[in-house]
Amino acid sequence: MMSVVSAPAAASARAGTRPGAPPRHPTRRFAMKPLAPVAPVTRIVLGVSFFVLFVAVWALATFGGFVPKTFLADPLTMLASGWRLLAEYNFAHDIGMTVWRVVGGFVIAAAIALPLGVAMGAYKPVEAFFEPFVSFARYLPASAFIPLLILWAGIGEAQKLAVIFIGSFFQLVLMIAVAVGNARRDLVEAAYTLGASDRTLVARVLIPGAAPEIAEILRMVLGWAWTYVIVAELIGASSGIGHMITDSQALLATDQIIFGIIVIGLIGLVSDFAFKWVNRRLFPWALLGR
Repeated sequence: MMSVVSAPAAASARAGTRPGAPPRHPTRRFAMKPLAPVAPVTRIVLGVSFFVLFVAVWALATFGGFVPKTFLADPLTMLASGWRLLAEYNFAHDIGMTVWRVVGGFVIAAAIALPLGVAMGAYKPVEAFFEPFVSFARYLPASAFIPLLILWAGIGEAQKLAVIFIGSFFQLVLMIAVAVGNARRDLVEAAYTLGASDRTLVARVLIPGAAPEIAEILRMVLGWAWTYVIVAELIGASSGIGHMITDSQALLATDQIIFGIIVIGLIGLVSDFAFKWVNRRLFPWALLGR
């Protein structure tokens, strides 16, 4: 007796699936989906791969003779010059001075911007009073104040800290105010329903709710502070990475210039990873749903 097999069943049998089961799709191992997380090992491999590709292109352009070494030193010459700067010219002291200036100016700016930003985000009259000036001041480039700051504070450390403060403070205030002001209204109403006072609402609802975003704001603005310190050190400085870069430019020493730039990038990368690690430990709930 011959059995009658339906067309869908025959198709399922050919595909290796049972009838009624959803059709199989070919597995795409390297497919990307929007907002899909990446495994930690894959993230590290991809990140390192870009640096390897970047150095390979750089080496090809310089060792291959496509770019004159006067305009772009090769990686080996850059490393040799960097080692000479550290061993013979006390470049470690310049690195320490630059780090101290960035941290000092940024901490001063954050210490003042945090309470002011929280007050602006929580209380609308405070926001109405400060926001026009803060919005105006944050568009002013910090480098434009250097001539005035040299007149007021000289060429010492106060001038450099002031440049970093001006470049970071107004950005921090406005971004923190926005983060606090975007608090969920249902949480605010629930807190009032449970009998919370205005002060308790700010301390127990608004600040904890905005804390993860404020931490990310601090991380981003710290990166901006590095650009301001280099600008401050390009004029009227006797130490620091920016000072070394300026001296190297006069000598056409592109190897030393590139080494200084790479040192800045490495320090920024380490500080960025450190900020992310601390944020994940302090605010683990911020990763929920991501």
